[in-house]
Amino acid sequence: MKEDFLKYQAQTTPHPLAMEISHAKGCHIYDTNKKEFLDFVAGVSACSLGHGHPKVVKAIKDQLDKYLHVMVYGEYIQEPAVELAKSLAQYLPAPLEKTYLTNSGTEAIEGALKLAKKATGRTELVAAHYAYHGNTQGAMSVMGYEERKRAFRPLIPDTRFITFNNEEDLKQITEKTAGVILETIQGGAGFILPENDYLKKVRQRCDEVGALLILDEIQPGFGRTGTLFGFENYDIVPDIVVMGKGMGGGMPVGAFSASNAHMRLLEDRPKLGHITTFGGHPVIAAACLATLKEITESDLMAETLEKERLFRELLVHPKICEIRGKGLMLAIILEDAATVNKVIFKCLDKGLILFWLLFEPRAVRITPPLTIPLEYIKQGCHIILEVLDEI
Repeated sequence: MKEDFLKYQAQTTPHPLAMEISHAKGCHIYDTNKKEFLDFVAGVSACSLGHGHPKVVKAIKDQLDKYLHVMVYGEYIQEPAVELAKSLAQYLPAPLEKTYLTNSGTEAIEGALKLAKKATGRTELVAAHYAYHGNTQGAMSVMGYEERKRAFRPLIPDTRFITFNNEEDLKQITEKTAGVILETIQGGAGFILPENDYLKKVRQRCDEVGALLILDEIQPGFGRTGTLFGFENYDIVPDIVVMGKGMGGGMPVGAFSASNAHMRLLEDRPKLGHITTFGGHPVIAAACLATLKEITESDLMAETLEKERLFRELLVHPKICEIRGKGLMLAIILEDAATVNKVIFKCLDKGLILFWLLFEPRAVRITPPLTIPLEYIKQGCHIILEVLDEI
């Protein structure tokens, strides 16, 4: 299968991990050699409830028996999509009451950027250095990492970059700015938390100049930081919130939410201001609804902070410089990239799945399912410490 994988399936790097998957269940993935791997990555923060959660699987199967895709997004009333949007409105703060469902986080970013321009009549976008919001041309335009986008220029004009947590840079947000887009917690940059009420100050600056604040919750969202959305930890409300990854329980999805007044701007002048064929797919929406219910109606969010504390207590080693992040969105910062590579590959040999971050070469990603039991955390941390001792 590996030969066919490399020959027929387009790759994203010259050296994929190329693990041949047999099946996955809970916090474990199994390869075709029947080897068991403890998953500390969760599909890069996507499998919030682990692999094959029974409530998600049941929701999918129940919907399969009713109908699959029946019409492009926004035309027919389909119960799973309506119930999902209604439930999100109940958990999001006012005025974030209306949700547009998409196929992926990056597609939701595209919609959010368009909405900011439509709402303000302006063209300038402000993003952060080392930001990652997706890989389509619009999302890449607000990626703060030139090396990754140079080959694909020209991208969207009127885009400028500020430094996350740098208050002096907020002066660059002006009356020309349509939208400021930030990750609530910078992901690819190394799980950088906002400091000194930074997000409140961005919110205030946006209000002063009439710009919309877009917060990218694609990674922090859906319980990963101990609250349903990461921005709830910082006592602010964005004009547009973008979500994805963890909301689908392992299914592909994205969404952006805003006020009714803002979202209606995509309905007319022109009509079909944002459109997607498969957004709000009934099977995906059913999986999302089951995921949302499980996260909000259980103790998972509170347990996330308890699990963070356990990780921080256990992962103490001379080779660990610091642990960044919040909840179960954590990054071990090591001495250099070479050490990171050794740790990831040696842990994989010992049955523990870890991964890299996009722009911080010294970081090891730890984003397990929210459902991970404490004993598995202890087991995985033991492997990491063992490997650090060996190298």
